[in-house]
Amino acid sequence: MVIGEGPGQEEDLQGLPFVGRAGKLLDRMLAAAGLTDRVLITNTVFWRPPGNRTPAPHEQVICAPFVERAIQLTAPRMLLLAGGASAKSLLKKDEGILSLRGRWFEWRSADGSLELPAMPTLHPAFLLRQPGAKKRAWSDLLTFTERLDRPERPA
Repeated sequence: MVIGEGPGQEEDLQGLPFVGRAGKLLDRMLAAAGLTDRVLITNTVFWRPPGNRTPAPHEQVICAPFVERAIQLTAPRMLLLAGGASAKSLLKKDEGILSLRGRWFEWRSADGSLELPAMPTLHPAFLLRQPGAKKRAWSDLLTFTERLDRPERPA
C-alpha cells in the first residue's frame, strides 16, 4: 500500500488519489518497478487542505482510523509512505523525510493488533521540484520491491 499526504487540486476534482502531475510520476515509477496493479494508493487525509498546504497533524489524526481500517481491510504486506507528512503521521516520528527515507520501520495499528514493515520515501511532488532527488526515490522503490518479492518464510 502506498500512502501519501493529501489530495491536490486534480485529486480533489476527480475524487481519486495521485491523479495529477505527481500521480502520473508515481504511476511511471510504480510501472518501472513492476508494481502496477500490485499496490493500493491512498492518503493520510481525504480532502484538499486549504491553499494546498501540507495536512496538519490534527487533520491526520481525524482521518487516522479510516486509514488504519483501509490497511486492515486490504491486508497489504508492507507500506510505502510517500512524503514527510505521511511518514511522520503513520510512524509517529519527528524527523524529516530526508533522514527517514529509505529506512525500514514497523508501523503498528492503534490497538497493537497489526504490525507491518513501512518505508518512507520522497513524495513525487517533491521529485517534480527537485529532479536530482529521483535517484534516491528510485533506490527506495527498488528496495521496497525487492522485499515485497522475497518469498515469504514458512510460519
